[in-house]
Amino acid sequence: MAAQTADLVKEVQAFVQDEIVPLEPTFLKHGFRAVLPGLNNIRQKVKQRGWWLPPLPQPLGMGLSLSAFARLSEELGRSPLGHYAFNTQAPDIGNMEVLLKHGTPEQKERFLKPLAAGEVRSSFAMTEPEYAGSNPVWMNTTAVLEGDEWVINGHKWYTTGFEGSAFCIVMCVTDPDQPNPYARASQIIVPTNTPGLEQVRKISVMGEPGEDWMSHSEIRLHNVRVPQENLLGARGRGFAIAQERLGPGRIHHCMRWVGIAQRSFELMCAHAARRELAPGKPLGSRQAIQHLIAEAKAEIHAARLMVLDAAEKVEQQGAEGARVEISVIKYFVAGVLQRVLDRAIQVHGGLGMSDDLPLSFFYRHERAARIYDGADEVHKTVVARAVLKEYGLEVSL
Repeated sequence: MAAQTADLVKEVQAFVQDEIVPLEPTFLKHGFRAVLPGLNNIRQKVKQRGWWLPPLPQPLGMGLSLSAFARLSEELGRSPLGHYAFNTQAPDIGNMEVLLKHGTPEQKERFLKPLAAGEVRSSFAMTEPEYAGSNPVWMNTTAVLEGDEWVINGHKWYTTGFEGSAFCIVMCVTDPDQPNPYARASQIIVPTNTPGLEQVRKISVMGEPGEDWMSHSEIRLHNVRVPQENLLGARGRGFAIAQERLGPGRIHHCMRWVGIAQRSFELMCAHAARRELAPGKPLGSRQAIQHLIAEAKAEIHAARLMVLDAAEKVEQQGAEGARVEISVIKYFVAGVLQRVLDRAIQVHGGLGMSDDLPLSFFYRHERAARIYDGADEVHKTVVARAVLKEYGLEVSL
């Protein structure tokens, strides 16, 4: 199996380089929609090769293990378009995993089937501008059951891929009087053409609003009515379901970040080897540059092994059993990504700041890695509390 995975990784790496990377100049200059026709053609090639949806079980996907997909995710992460080409982009892949596990037969037929086929996209609405995202159980969006309909009111933002999506999974409070704050919220599927669901704006991220899947929206829900059967999973289990999706999701993200870091590292090394400061004096001959390269090499390798180790533990003990390892990789790999990108831009100088290379795009959009899915500080607290508990110290919130 290890040999088969290694062969698959090599084939996918070549495919990304030959088929997907050539779309990047157009994407960086003209945006996501400009390359969407080309991406759709590539998606057909991915399907023909049997690579569609690697982490989902057959017949929807390839049925790869979490560890095997982690290795593949690194290769897809080398390009901003890689995961989309394989239909493993966030938030769709997380929504598919949740629907697969918690969806009713009717929900799977109506929502999961077209999503898995790549015929539609979806979005996920959880965080709210009025409340700290670091406390995810604290929210004001509510869903009240009136007869056989949920009536939803609320305000969400950073709803990734909302523009052009067919449906949105909304986290909302359904049981406000529940003593356990982790049992107050539920997840409800809301088709985006439902009356009362309003896209307020696309949020400009460091000067770039983006478009289509590659954008984030602020949305409002004004007396949005959906059938009672649109409840996803059990009532009051919204937070628990969110935690379930975040375990494997963080493995996906972290290996994607490793892929970005590795691509950035390779660009940095190639530039250092060929760029001359003076005739016959390449940039890479300078010790300061050599140290940047050495540090990046070590950090990327450490990050890769750390994520693969966490993936293995998730497979053996589940996301809850690997909670500490998942938190460790979340902040460690996000930090490695930011440092490697910063070094790569520094070595490239003015070229690194331009959009002639993907470095500036990665830098703008991946700074958020230290914020979303739990800020660094939250994950460090989780790790420290778990470690201190082993020494007899119980630290309360």
